[in-house]
Amino acid sequence: MPEVSITIGGRAFTVACQEGEEHYLHAAAALLDAEASALAAQIGRLPEPKMLLMAGLMLADKAAGMEEQLKSLEEAQKALQAELAAAQAEIEALRNAPPPEPEKIEVPVIPD
Repeated sequence: MPEVSITIGGRAFTVACQEGEEHYLHAAAALLDAEASALAAQIGRLPEPKMLLMAGLMLADKAAGMEEQLKSLEEAQKALQAELAAAQAEIEALRNAPPPEPEKIEVPVIPD
């Protein structure tokens, strides 16, 4: 099991991960580090457990917001798909409909 060195909030950690997961661990650590660095810039030095907790909560808040946005977008997509299906059905019905009857127009003739 490979061990990966990561830095979060200016503090170094060594973490074990599954083979091939190193890239994902580095990416996750970078997200957590960005939040921890933002906390350190705003608040200053925090005890390690509190810094990790706050950074994790900030990421969880972002994830929850993204889940809500995803749900909203999925609902909008379903509505648009329903509209598209209805429009396609209407187009197909118009294609298969018999042509309209020609209109008879009478034009009066004015004698010379």
